[in-house]
Amino acid sequence: MRELLTKITDLATQKLGAQYAEARGQKLFKTSLTLKEERIEAAKQGIESGVAIRVLFNGAWGFASVGSLDSAILKSALSDACKMAKVASTKLRAPIKLASVKAISDRVVVKPKINPSEVQMEDKINTALAVNKTILSFDNRVKSCGLDYFDLTGTSVFVNSDGTSIEQDKLYVWSRITASAQSEGVFTFSREEIGSTAGYALFDQQPPEELGKKVAKRAIQQLNAKSVKGGKFPVVLGPNVVGVFVHEAFGHLAEADLALSGGVLANNLGKKIGSNLVTFYDDGTIEGSFGAFKYDDEGVASQKTLLIKDGVVAGLMHNRETAQKFGAEPTGNARAEDFHVEPIIRMRCTYMAPRDQTLEELVEGVKSGYYFKSFRGGQANLDGTFQVGIQEGYEIVDGEIGAPVRNASISGNTLETLHQVDGVGKDFQLDPGRCGKGQTAFIGDGGPHIRVKEMIVGGSA
Repeated sequence: MRELLTKITDLATQKLGAQYAEARGQKLFKTSLTLKEERIEAAKQGIESGVAIRVLFNGAWGFASVGSLDSAILKSALSDACKMAKVASTKLRAPIKLASVKAISDRVVVKPKINPSEVQMEDKINTALAVNKTILSFDNRVKSCGLDYFDLTGTSVFVNSDGTSIEQDKLYVWSRITASAQSEGVFTFSREEIGSTAGYALFDQQPPEELGKKVAKRAIQQLNAKSVKGGKFPVVLGPNVVGVFVHEAFGHLAEADLALSGGVLANNLGKKIGSNLVTFYDDGTIEGSFGAFKYDDEGVASQKTLLIKDGVVAGLMHNRETAQKFGAEPTGNARAEDFHVEPIIRMRCTYMAPRDQTLEELVEGVKSGYYFKSFRGGQANLDGTFQVGIQEGYEIVDGEIGAPVRNASISGNTLETLHQVDGVGKDFQLDPGRCGKGQTAFIGDGGPHIRVKEMIVGGSA
């Protein structure tokens, strides 16, 4: 495939007049399952292959994708991409320029312990059914459950006219499990998300019965939990909640394309926006994390990118285009869901760096507040406002973790909240997830336990 894609990029620049050209070919084996209770609602499995072609012509992008590796079809797609770029170039306010990067030639091989493409569909279905059966049999107050499963294996080849040629294996196994419970007019919900870049051995590390029990138990425990008293309180956040806060409330603001679109960080580079305890990274190099990879979809090496250092904005996540605009280095954050779409700036593994306190020390400093351990959803806006729903939380009374609470949420303004961080733990945890930004990307997020001296707590999300 490399040779074929090289011919396409050479044709673009040498014959058709493109300033720059890249081709990204993929051959991927995918499985997806959806179960409701013990019913299989969807089951798909198959091989998907195709090529994405992107050209820069007179400072404008042109893009085309085809589900084929046929040379004639690829040449036709290239011609279409060049035509689109030429038309777009007549309406440009400013020509697009790309930051320079070193040409790379590499082959990245992944060796899973258990290759999900070699596991029979029947076995995957049986594993999923075992999770749901455990949930439904846990307690008669459990009313429903669901499971989504997805795996992907295969190879992606990236070639560009700058001389880069990379062949990179891909491997993801992911699942989301949900359960609901009801009793005496109270309805509760529980979810758990798991993922691995090591293969199907994920279900040896987290057996179906343990997963099902964990999700069901959380839903049942919340039935007898207290309702949250809304207002401003000191809160201790667990790594799972810290991760979604870092991702949703700050991470998207630190994506350079969204910063250019009016995000609050564009004018805050080098400025202090948080307490001295706040240090954030977006890192694509953490081995085994769900957001790790060696090269992004522009052929740029992944790296550990410092976003905030001791409360001061230190950098943004870039592709080659935004790096040129900001006078920065590309950070390896250009990612595409598959060959059908262009790469855009996406997070990898985004987290808060740990410090030196124990959970007990963080809780001791709270006379009356809340400990929020696990989230159920979150969202944020370009103006820095955010809201995160909590699925597992507890009262803190006189420095002790107390009774469980339900239906809680936290909200506020990111920059104001970061100034309120007055304690950061020494523990550290990363969780897998998926992020939607027009496209789906596999990501990781997390951090230590932290304490925020004042946060808006609500009774619904």
